Amino acid sequence: MGGLKGNMNTLPETQVRLFASSQSWIEGEAVRQLYATAKLDGVRQAVGFPDLHPGKGAPVGAAFVTDGMIYPHLIGGDIGCGMALFQTDLVRRDIKLDRWLETHFQLEHPWEDEVGEVLAEHDLESTEFDSSLGTLGGGNHFAELQAVEQVWDAGAFKQLGLGKQQLVVLVHSGSRGLGESIRRAYMDRHFANGMAAESFAAEEYLRGHDFAMRWAKANRALITRRFVAKIGAEAESLWDGGHNCITRHKSDGDIVWLHRKGAVDAKANFVVIPGSRGSLSYLVKPASNAESHAWSLAHGAGRKWARCEARLRMRERFGTSQLMQTPLGGRVICEDRDLLYEEAPDAYKNIEGVIADLVAAGLVSVIATLRPLLTYKTRKLRR
Repeated sequence: MGGLKGNMNTLPETQVRLFASSQSWIEGEAVRQLYATAKLDGVRQAVGFPDLHPGKGAPVGAAFVTDGMIYPHLIGGDIGCGMALFQTDLVRRDIKLDRWLETHFQLEHPWEDEVGEVLAEHDLESTEFDSSLGTLGGGNHFAELQAVEQVWDAGAFKQLGLGKQQLVVLVHSGSRGLGESIRRAYMDRHFANGMAAESFAAEEYLRGHDFAMRWAKANRALITRRFVAKIGAEAESLWDGGHNCITRHKSDGDIVWLHRKGAVDAKANFVVIPGSRGSLSYLVKPASNAESHAWSLAHGAGRKWARCEARLRMRERFGTSQLMQTPLGGRVICEDRDLLYEEAPDAYKNIEGVIADLVAAGLVSVIATLRPLLTYKTRKLRR
C-alpha cells in the first residue's frame, strides 16, 4: 500500500505533484484518488501533501487548481472547515487541569445566549442553523488548550505578540449543517458534476459557499468564547485558516479556481499544523506561496487508519481510561466511546514526519511547537 516517493513527484501530462519523502507512508487509494481527480475536465494541477489520505471520492490533504471549472464535490459538505488559534490571558501557573476536567463546557449543545449579536458582528443573516453556531460537531473537531512547548525561531515568534508562558486555544470546526445543506442542494441538481465557473449555477453555489465560509469562521470564534469563559479566561484571535474551500486566484494574468480539501492557505504570516491530541502542534512560517504547491500547505498529520479500522485496532490495545490521558500528559474529555477510539493518537500519522517533509521541500520553517493540555471533544449527548 505504498505511494509516490521523493521530495516532489511530478507527472507533466497531468500535473500531479506529491510533496512527500520516501519515509512517508501514503496509502495507495489516496494516490489513486489524487490521479483520478487530476483527470477531471479543466484540472491543471493536483497537489498532495504528506498528510494525504483517502476521502469520499477525493483525497484529503490535497489542493486542485482548475481552469474555468468548479467542482463542489471535491471540498464536500463541511464548507469552511478549518482551524483557528487564539491567545488567552492565562499563563502556565494558572493551569488547573483537574478542575477543568469537571467543567461542563456544553460545546455539543446550542449556545444559550443571544445569537443575533454574534450574527451581526460577523455580518451574517439568520438561518435555520442559528442553533448550531458555537457548537463543535463530531468527527475530528475539537477545542484544545495548549502551552508553548519550544520556540525554534525567536524573531518570528516575537512577531506573533504571544508570550512564552501564555496559554492558547486551537479550535477545529466548520459550517456544521449549513455547509452540508449547500452541498446537498447542489448535488440534488447537478450530482457530482462540475460546472463552468461563469455559469448561473456556479454563481448560486459560490454565494452559498462564501456565506458558509464566513459562518464557519464565526463558529470557531464563538466556540472559543464559550470554551474560555468556562475556565475564567478571555481570548483574542491570532489566526484563522479554512481548509475546505474554493477560491479565485490569478495565475499569469488568468483566473484559476483553487479547491482545497484538507489544505491551508500558504500566504498567511504563520500557520498552525496540528498532529493528534497526543502529539505536538507546529507553528510554522510559510517559506513559499507559489502555484507549484497550489498556494497551499498540509493541514495536519492526516489519518493513518479509517475510522472503522481505528475502532477495531484501538479496542484491542487500549481501555477507554488509557485514552483519556495522552503520552504528553494532556487530558481528554470525550464521553463518546466510539469517537474516543476513532480519534486515538495512533489513528493519525506522525506529525514530525509531515513537518520534516514540508521543511525539506522548502515550503515551511518551524517557529514553535505547542503542547496539548486539555482536548475537548464531547460530553454525553444529554444535559
